[in-house]
Amino acid sequence: MRGIKKSLLSVFIIALFVFLAACGNNEAANSSGSGSEAGVQELTIKLAHEVAENTSQHEGSLAFKEAIEKASGGKIKVQVYPNGQLFGDKDVFQNIVANNVQFTQIDMAKLVGDDPRFNIPSLPFLFKGDDEAVKFWDSEMGMEILSSLEKDGLYGLSMWPNGPKHLTNGTRPIKSPEDLKGIKFRTQGGQVLEEVFSTVGAGSVSMPFTELYTALQQGTVDGQTNTFVNIESKKFDEVQKYLTITGESRVDLGFFANKEFMDGLNDETRKIIDEGIKAGTERAREAAKEMNAEALKKLEERGQIEITELSDDELQAFKDAWAPVYDEFTDVIGEEYIEAAKKANE
Repeated sequence: MRGIKKSLLSVFIIALFVFLAACGNNEAANSSGSGSEAGVQELTIKLAHEVAENTSQHEGSLAFKEAIEKASGGKIKVQVYPNGQLFGDKDVFQNIVANNVQFTQIDMAKLVGDDPRFNIPSLPFLFKGDDEAVKFWDSEMGMEILSSLEKDGLYGLSMWPNGPKHLTNGTRPIKSPEDLKGIKFRTQGGQVLEEVFSTVGAGSVSMPFTELYTALQQGTVDGQTNTFVNIESKKFDEVQKYLTITGESRVDLGFFANKEFMDGLNDETRKIIDEGIKAGTERAREAAKEMNAEALKKLEERGQIEITELSDDELQAFKDAWAPVYDEFTDVIGEEYIEAAKKANE
């Protein structure tokens, strides 16, 4: 009997050691990426976006890639997929949430269903230019909005400007708000953009950017509004007759990362990734102004689209026509955020 008891005790002690060892292993696994490990992690990162290679968005993506691969000594590989090669812009949100890609830039107008404050870039004539928009999005209130998708599994990292938008169409030159009546425009989506066009008697249709050239070519929509660089890089001047320089609203993008991926980085690796984010953001912001100016010159040189520049009085007529949009959406977006955006122009 005594021998049996000793055997049972031995089995119990062994089982206890196995259990404690297993707990220790699980604890180590759960702490993986929490900053406890030394050394740069070996990773392959995917960054996908929907626009062409000759854009500020792609320039920033390449700077992000270069900075990370260089600082990590090649341990971290960054694969950049432009032009919607992996996913269309309808699907990129779901795929970054699912960690199928780890980084992307998303047009804020496409995020208004998650948070109406992302309508800010769509408000007519809110920002004077890129610098003022950057100032707002870098502020505490701007970062508060970018951080609002953390509940969905995304970290909002920074804002990447694409620039002010301008109207193109295939129907007639646009010189006054009245000229917009009856023309159907493609938009990125969102309540504010719908109101912008309906206020002046124009129609609007939301559709993916990757489908826009064909839609313009086939007459599914009559026109669109976009930055110079997007108009030129996608060769919309081949399927549009008229361009009016309005700068009525903006394309600003949030640079986002998958939360699960970021939380799985140790301290050393996270530092390298953060430096890549900084490098990509700086380059994207520099390139936005440079490339929009170059794109306008290219459009002028190609001579395929008639370009209209508005006088101060003509531009004021558009501002007056779209002023009621603010009355409609101030409470929806939040007056304090709109006022903070206006102060960024000071």
